[in-house]
Amino acid sequence: MPQLIPDPWFFIFMSSWLILISLAPKKILSHNILNDPTPTTTKTSTNNWAWPWS
Repeated sequence: MPQLIPDPWFFIFMSSWLILISLAPKKILSHNILNDPTPTTTKTSTNNWAWPWS
């Protein structure tokens, strides 16, 4: 069974993951966040519900 011999595919597997892990943060962090949510723009409601059984 050639799947049990890690020599041919293990190096390709590890090198592809290392490349993916090293390049992904650079591409992800280069994006700009357009709509930055700010908690000051949202108004919280302080109305309490009147439960008939309480």
